[in-house]
Amino acid sequence: MARPRSAAADRAILDATRAALVELGWSKLTMGDVAARAGVAKTTLYRRWTGKSTLVVEAVAALFDELELPDRGSLQADVSGVVRSFAALLERPETATALMALVAESTRDPVLRDRIRTAIVDRQKRLVLEGRARAQARGELPADEDPAAAARQADLIFDVIAGAVVHRVLVSAEPVDDAWVSAFTGLLVSGLGSLA
Repeated sequence: MARPRSAAADRAILDATRAALVELGWSKLTMGDVAARAGVAKTTLYRRWTGKSTLVVEAVAALFDELELPDRGSLQADVSGVVRSFAALLERPETATALMALVAESTRDPVLRDRIRTAIVDRQKRLVLEGRARAQARGELPADEDPAAAARQADLIFDVIAGAVVHRVLVSAEPVDDAWVSAFTGLLVSGLGSLA
């Protein structure tokens, strides 16, 4: 019978992976380096992850799993809160470096792209679903009539928020300050008419 995985060892490995990425970059990162930093045998890594890309995806996914959507009382406040939390996460060096490395590497690796979609993107769509359900319960959004249309709309909302915040923080390197969050949230919640 196999021994159960140690949560402490998993945390140490994922932390070591992110630290190595910041210091070494994708091309120089090795499983051996991660094992040495985490204080585990390389075989321990390979029992848990098939290779570098699966390990790095899980290390990044663990960071994104920290995002939460507490009830702030209104759709506008909920959106503002998640935008701020997401931006703060992206501003951390370990998140920015790891995410940018994964995105760059995934342009040449369709399997990695699918793994990113499953482990990071699809898992984070839960925030949109939670927020929509909460806003519907408050009467701020209409109930979903067509499940397929609702799923497409949730995907679009996720893409708009994630795309705008990633671009603002990692591409433009502009601040996600109160003025930007307020303008972006107003645009998202009220539509283009709110900019008039």
